[in-house]
Amino acid sequence: MFTRILIANRGEIACRIIRTARALGVQTVAVYSDVDANALHVRMADHAVHIGGAAPSDSYLRADRIIAAALETGAQAIHPGYGFLSENPDFVDAVEKAGLVFIGPSADAIRAMGLKDAAKALMQKAGVPVVPGYHGADQDDALLAQEADKIGYPIMIKAVAGGGGKGMRLVEIAADFGQALDSARAEARTAFGNDAVLIEKYITSPRHIEVQVFGDGADAVHLFERDCSLQRRHQKVIEEAPAPDMTDSVRAAMCAAAVRAAKAIGYAGAGTVEFIVDGSNGLRDDGFWFMEMNTRLQVEHPVTEAITGVDLVEWQLRVAAGQGLPLSQDELTISGHAFEARLYAEDVPAGFLPATGRLAHLAFPDGVRADRGVETGDEISPYYDPMIAKVITHGPDRATALAALSRGLGETQVAGTVTNLGFLKSLADHAGFRAGQVDTGLIARDLDALVAQDPAPAQVRAQAALVATGQWYDQGPMAGFTLWEPLAQEVALATGGTDTHLTLKQTDPDTVVVTWADQAVTCTRRAGLWWFNDQRAREFSRHSDQITVFGAPTYAFTILDLLMRDTGAAMGGDSVAAPMPGLVQSVAVTVGDTVTMGDRLCVLEAMKMEYVLRAPRDGVIATLSVKAGGQVVAGAVLVTLVPESEGT
Repeated sequence: MFTRILIANRGEIACRIIRTARALGVQTVAVYSDVDANALHVRMADHAVHIGGAAPSDSYLRADRIIAAALETGAQAIHPGYGFLSENPDFVDAVEKAGLVFIGPSADAIRAMGLKDAAKALMQKAGVPVVPGYHGADQDDALLAQEADKIGYPIMIKAVAGGGGKGMRLVEIAADFGQALDSARAEARTAFGNDAVLIEKYITSPRHIEVQVFGDGADAVHLFERDCSLQRRHQKVIEEAPAPDMTDSVRAAMCAAAVRAAKAIGYAGAGTVEFIVDGSNGLRDDGFWFMEMNTRLQVEHPVTEAITGVDLVEWQLRVAAGQGLPLSQDELTISGHAFEARLYAEDVPAGFLPATGRLAHLAFPDGVRADRGVETGDEISPYYDPMIAKVITHGPDRATALAALSRGLGETQVAGTVTNLGFLKSLADHAGFRAGQVDTGLIARDLDALVAQDPAPAQVRAQAALVATGQWYDQGPMAGFTLWEPLAQEVALATGGTDTHLTLKQTDPDTVVVTWADQAVTCTRRAGLWWFNDQRAREFSRHSDQITVFGAPTYAFTILDLLMRDTGAAMGGDSVAAPMPGLVQSVAVTVGDTVTMGDRLCVLEAMKMEYVLRAPRDGVIATLSVKAGGQVVAGAVLVTLVPESEGT
């Protein structure tokens, strides 16, 4: 076994690797960027080395600096985690050339699976079922259109070097093929520097089921399947293992195909073989097809660990150290069911925009595994993926594990930034999902209901008002009174896009009446605990002018200055501002251009995602304060419009 390893990553996965390494008595070296100097993974590691600026290209993607850090600190091996350099074969070559061990597959294995078209040809040769489609090198427009006609619509255009939904377009009729092809190529060219595409038959009721494989270069085993069908825009949201309604025969066929795939490339380490599955008529032995292989540890690996009792990071270290596979296929079994929900800092009502902020409070309930790379007081940076944690539950059966997930999400407490916590809770409680009726279109079909949040209940507003005015705390028997009558206090709170002005009157030392509009709540303190119209108070957090009342759902309030006038309305629809800090990838207009509502103005890249900013109305571009390649801060006005009659 190694005595010291370097982790070429950050955040949650770096912390996850450190925990296992520590249990094995292996020292760890963390690397960090300028903004990560005080990050949790740095605080947990035995050693830490600064490797550059905040942008990934200046730090976590700098192979030379990472390898130099490993050599300087006496590390024997490098664990890449996932993302960044984890599937970069040139990095593997450089690591090995430096005399270090790469904790993962060979460069040849990564290259074999790096391009979707070549990988699918290789899988066909290995006897792994592949979706009907065209994966050829000839990229002539007319030929691609002809191949699409042969396959039969609907079809999917995919970038051969793609991932994360980039360069992917669904085409339902032949008339739309040309425009979709141009759009997919443009996005692929920007994201990957490669605009080659492949065409596949689109499965109308698709499920995304993947198999965890593990190899030692000579042999390989599977650790059963995970269902990752709950997705939004091709990004996984909640994963589970095993897949619901999986039969013994389909599991045997799918897992055997995955092992053949791993053996075909002499795979070493943890990998995932992903299949697209036709769920229209139940799972069938002939109803699944190879999609791609991820040659690394997956974000959702904890659900596999929960049902098998295996520590996959430990296996990675042991196999990389030359110890061989820890267990044979016959020794691996499934125990119970597990779920994982990805908790992100993101503004769901604003279209799931990534968010930033300092975590004023972060806590998870007993009974859940919370893999995280942040703690209370840490900052969610605009430079990296905004994941806060992965919430994982396990139970003897699916219903029990899902109930535990619902409870765990309802009792998770986050303050200081907006999150998708309420959205995840709605998903866990979704009737169809609870019944095991999952496919990749579920979230899109029911999105409005899943993101809807009722206004804060009267009792919750009253509690926030007590906290805001300080009356939550025991101030003595005469607090809240003037000479002749109870003292009235006023407070203004903003939540859910609305402002509420509330009045509080303390009628006796342990009773406060809160009123606003046509609402009234009697707040009573009994044995040191507050009750609101006989409903017990929730737990809460206050940080500066922000109050977060936890529960299912959680509500965040901002204390408003009663003397401050609203100045935001003046901007109206005449300007477009950056919704978050980011890099301007492209600008589609110039001053004087006439645009119509919905026209593309510019593309902003932030937190590994792209956001198209569009014209809020018809008009003429009056000012343009941005250019491609520029960095912008959240709230910065990028474009202003004037009516066409005022344009130049």
